[in-house]
Amino acid sequence: MKRRVGLTESRQKKWGWAGLIGLSFCTLAQAQNPRTDTLSGQSETTVVTATRTERKLGNLAVPVTVIPQKRIQQAGSLRLNDILAEQTGLFLTNGFGTGVQMQGLGPDYTLVLIDGEPLIGRTAGVLDLNRITVGNIKQIEIVKGPSSSLYGSEAMAGVINIITDQMPGRALDAGLRYGTYNTLDAQLGGRLRGKAWQYQAFGNFYRTDGFSIRPNSVERSVAPVERFTVQQQLGYRFNHRLKLSASLRYNDESIRNLISVTNNGVVTQSVGLERNKDWNAQLQLPWQINQNWRNTTRLYGTRFQSNQDLVTGSGLPYTDFFQQQFGRWENQTDWRVNDKWEWNLGLGQIAETANSTRYDNRNNTKRNNIQYAFLQGEWRPLKKWVVIGGARYDHNNLYAAAFSPKLALRYEINPKLSLKASMGRGFKAPDFRQLYLNFTNVAAGGYSVFGAAEASVLIQQLDKLGQISSLEKDFYGLANLQPEISTGFNVGGQYQALSNLGFKWNLFQNNIENLIDTRLVAFRTGGAQIFSYLNVRSAFTRGLELEWDWQPTTRWTLAGGYQFLESGDRDELAQIEAGKVFTRDQNGFSKKMERADYRGLPNRSKHMANARLQYEHKGFFANLRLLYRSAWYNTDSDGNGMMNRQDVAAAGFVQINAAMGKTWGKAFTTQIGTDNFGNHIDPLNLPNLPGRTFYLQLKYALQTNNTQKTNR
Repeated sequence: MKRRVGLTESRQKKWGWAGLIGLSFCTLAQAQNPRTDTLSGQSETTVVTATRTERKLGNLAVPVTVIPQKRIQQAGSLRLNDILAEQTGLFLTNGFGTGVQMQGLGPDYTLVLIDGEPLIGRTAGVLDLNRITVGNIKQIEIVKGPSSSLYGSEAMAGVINIITDQMPGRALDAGLRYGTYNTLDAQLGGRLRGKAWQYQAFGNFYRTDGFSIRPNSVERSVAPVERFTVQQQLGYRFNHRLKLSASLRYNDESIRNLISVTNNGVVTQSVGLERNKDWNAQLQLPWQINQNWRNTTRLYGTRFQSNQDLVTGSGLPYTDFFQQQFGRWENQTDWRVNDKWEWNLGLGQIAETANSTRYDNRNNTKRNNIQYAFLQGEWRPLKKWVVIGGARYDHNNLYAAAFSPKLALRYEINPKLSLKASMGRGFKAPDFRQLYLNFTNVAAGGYSVFGAAEASVLIQQLDKLGQISSLEKDFYGLANLQPEISTGFNVGGQYQALSNLGFKWNLFQNNIENLIDTRLVAFRTGGAQIFSYLNVRSAFTRGLELEWDWQPTTRWTLAGGYQFLESGDRDELAQIEAGKVFTRDQNGFSKKMERADYRGLPNRSKHMANARLQYEHKGFFANLRLLYRSAWYNTDSDGNGMMNRQDVAAAGFVQINAAMGKTWGKAFTTQIGTDNFGNHIDPLNLPNLPGRTFYLQLKYALQTNNTQKTNR
């Protein structure tokens, strides 16, 4: 429930901080060797996302977080959003599915990969993380800061790469979980192998009745859903230098909808079914030519299809169809010149298409072709220095080309302390929606939204028919959209105070230009509004991230993280400084808005924190996890179009999650857990957060006698 931040919010904030600080100092004992799932023990972990080559986490010059499989399983996570919600600096949004906010940038600025290849099928820029099961994940690699120099569009905030498990040492995996709201999750995986080949398959089924936390509402906050995912992987080794790997993944999602729309006091209810299907196929041919040369050829294809069939209360049918296809060919060559120099060169081509009933014609295919090249060099001038520089150039046939450079430095002061700094440029290309959307919402007053590529022509056609009453000033600014551009700076380091106590910190600043915004461009003769997209805004996010972990004994681990964030729209700030923005004082009288009143971009909390207390001994584990978020602003209650302290804020809160489990012998594991144990509910601001939930989980893993390390 939304309200002003007052005494109650202040008390919640104090108790939230007290809980986190109390956990941070609750135990004291002797030092010992750290486990590999802690900051202290992760320096030897191999990651591939930061440089597109295998590197040890401790040697990287950019901010990277690794979530290992063990932590995912012990947290009781089912979908990708479950585990990401507990990571420092990440916040999950709830519009158009569950998206992720990173370094204060929205979900449409974070690239999500599976085994290095992008997932597609965004709605209003949001890739729904609920589509992804965590049942077969080996580790999750999160690179923060602009990464377009390697990955191209959408990597302005960073990259999340999901590395799937190759099941080393296991012939069979099975799991079953049941919880609140009749939530059922079942999975099965198996592996076969020969002397030169390996095949494995994984399947997951998930269903829930959904839930409603809105009083007296027939519409559920989260609709009933069923999801089925299957993935098959095949690997063949021709010799010790050349191998072939192939992967096929399919995901099917069915959502039963009940949607209510209110227009002029009249409520219209629609019932129906939404069906989302996506498949991904990839082929890789890595060739280790010799000790210094390596070449990898990749082929990737993916398709996302969404069908929504609704029947309104009046009996009128409504169908919404969207299909996107993405194909890519890429070749990457790695050259290790000597101990000091290494180069990576990549060339590729992308073919992208989209069809939708929300464009001019479902059968009219929209196309885009992209050619790109990237070059990266790594230089180690001295033993303690690492310098990485690179750039990528993207050319396409729909919008301006993009050039994305990056420079990163790492310096090891001593074995305990290292510093790093990076600067990069990222971009996000206009999507098909922003270019070609042709949508009129009859149920909500008849407003229309036209894509920028066709808005001018469509409005002129309506004007000739006498259906336009006036043109707004932004109509004359309609032009070909340019990519949104971000320049990001990250400065941080890592300090190993003791063998079992580690700290990691990062200061960041992101300056975003050419932001694409929705603007009113015309009025129909009946008063209905027409909107389109323009490059008109600039914004910034900046802040501090701090992480720590402490392993006082071999049985106990204490870890936590904190983010401080500031954000703002530079155009809004300029209007405030010019005295053009007004708000209302406590008595309801109009007054000029001051800079101190400004609260930045919507849906951003200034403070977020997390803490995790873990116990492990002889196959038994238990953990307690706290998540804190301070107040944030979503609604412009005084009508000035900005977030300011006179608006109503969403209350900050602490979420409590816990789990415990036991492995019996070598194969069988039982686990119980609870999420949101404090039962925090906010129907308006957190509709995707249910009340207190519980679950029981069973897992079985059949081990093989001969294990072989999987090479990537």
